[in-house]
Amino acid sequence: MAVLVGKKAPLFEADAVVDGGEFVEKFSLNQYINKKHVVFFFYPLDFTFVCPTEIIAFQDKMDEFEKRNVAVVGCSVDSKFSHWAWLNTARDQGGIKGVKFPIVSDLSKTISTNYDVLAGEFDYNEDGEMEFNGDPVAYRGLFLIDKQGVVRHQVVNDLPLGRSIDEALRMVDALQFFEENGEVCPANWKPGDDAMQATHEGVASYLGKH
Repeated sequence: MAVLVGKKAPLFEADAVVDGGEFVEKFSLNQYINKKHVVFFFYPLDFTFVCPTEIIAFQDKMDEFEKRNVAVVGCSVDSKFSHWAWLNTARDQGGIKGVKFPIVSDLSKTISTNYDVLAGEFDYNEDGEMEFNGDPVAYRGLFLIDKQGVVRHQVVNDLPLGRSIDEALRMVDALQFFEENGEVCPANWKPGDDAMQATHEGVASYLGKH
């Protein structure tokens, strides 16, 4: 699996559904360059079991992301019509109604491939016919992208394993703290904790307090 940290996030233009029901063509993360940090995450499929818990959890924390000037964008291999239907299905019926952040359609699976989160790959069988080996859906990948469009953090979970939205927020806080203060964040750092100068003396000073 590719490590994209430190590299430019792969670019794309694709159909998306925004604001809970509005179709947008050629949606791109480029609109956030020099303006916002981005949490771009993949999930396997609409109308499943674990996926709505994650997506609703992101929506429940949107005030926290917005006050940090962070855009949240989801993506799966479903069509824009499937996204729209799911977004307009009540939560007590398995839907995600009330979710407002953009959800991108990766029907061609090119975005998942470029971010290297597709849970399988196309190959040729013994008869020379192309077939897909694995699951033609995306793993639960999450990418934290800075304002310059560079990936600064990534985590990829297998299909059955839901993510921690609080951890995604913690990583946003750590990145923004570093950008604003030039200090690096040790293990389990959270706002209000001591940070470290990125020098030998700074590390020694931090270790001396702990």
